[in-house]
Amino acid sequence: MTINGQEISLQDPLVLLVLAFAVLIFLVLLTLRAVARSTRMVDPLAQQMSHLGARVQSLSDGQERLAGGLHHVSEAQAQSQTAMLQVVETRLAEVHNKMTENLHVSARRTAHSLGELGERLQAIDKAQDNITKLSGDVLSLQDILANKQTRGAFGEIQLQDIVSKALPSDSYSWQVTLSNGRRADCLIHLPNPPGPIVVDAKFPLEGYEAMQRSETKDELARAAQAFRLSVRKHIRDIRDRYIIEGETADGAVMFLPSEAVYAELHAHFPELVREGFEARVWIVSPTTCMATLNTMRAILKDARMREQAGAIRKELGLLYADVDRLSARVSNLDRHFGQAAKDIEEIKVSADKAGKRARRLDNFDFEEMHGDAGPTPDALTRG
Repeated sequence: MTINGQEISLQDPLVLLVLAFAVLIFLVLLTLRAVARSTRMVDPLAQQMSHLGARVQSLSDGQERLAGGLHHVSEAQAQSQTAMLQVVETRLAEVHNKMTENLHVSARRTAHSLGELGERLQAIDKAQDNITKLSGDVLSLQDILANKQTRGAFGEIQLQDIVSKALPSDSYSWQVTLSNGRRADCLIHLPNPPGPIVVDAKFPLEGYEAMQRSETKDELARAAQAFRLSVRKHIRDIRDRYIIEGETADGAVMFLPSEAVYAELHAHFPELVREGFEARVWIVSPTTCMATLNTMRAILKDARMREQAGAIRKELGLLYADVDRLSARVSNLDRHFGQAAKDIEEIKVSADKAGKRARRLDNFDFEEMHGDAGPTPDALTRG
């Protein structure tokens, strides 16, 4: 090989050495160049790797914080669940106790209501029996009232019940025959005046029932006329039969055993009531009869008190004498008590003196009194 006119042999060791050195330098330069290029390429990558590491570290920190937050949330959730379970259990226990109490209360109320219902059913059954019995009694009463004789007996029985409850048993008599041969239902022995008074039971039922059944004015007028005639006849019969001068009181009582008939009479037939007053026949119902008999009872009581006035005055005189003797005896007893009190006071004074002397004798010192004659009896007495 010829370079710049010089012949260079490739077989020359020096040439080979130079070539090898040149090649080495060239390789070193290439390596340095590749290293420089690699360095320029690695710096951005290193920066990216650094950023990536920072991001990874941030992600790791975030993951740790997230794990801590999740743990905290888990604990809070567990505590919340525990508290919620406790609250739920408490509420369930309260609800259970409340339901149990309500069930017991409801059971007691139900049992009480059932008991009351049973009692009411028993009362209803009893009332039903009474209604059935009353229905039979009403039918029997209708049968009784349909007959004049039985109706009269019904009035007499009711009159006897009222009179026996209002007056003493010795102040009235039943079915008394008067001097004119008429027999009175009841004779009440009132003092003069007014004297014994007759009470007779009357029951003008047919006319009253006819008025109740009337559907037209004509029927009502005919029934009212029949009722008026019946009552007027009863008033006149009582006046003519049971008012006897010198034997009975100057009046008599007509007893109507029905409040409804009595009310109808006073409400729609006042002229009959006035006729009764004029005839001195006083019309009474069971209620007003009881009031009238109570007034008679007061009259009887006053008369009996007047009859017993002499005996009362005599007893008062004896009572005054007893009180006078009692006063004298109390005075004597008071004098005796005064004398006894004076004696007791004197005895108390003597006992006090004797006690004082006994205490002085008990306090003597006999050892200091050797050779002394001692107190004389007179000195003891003076002491």
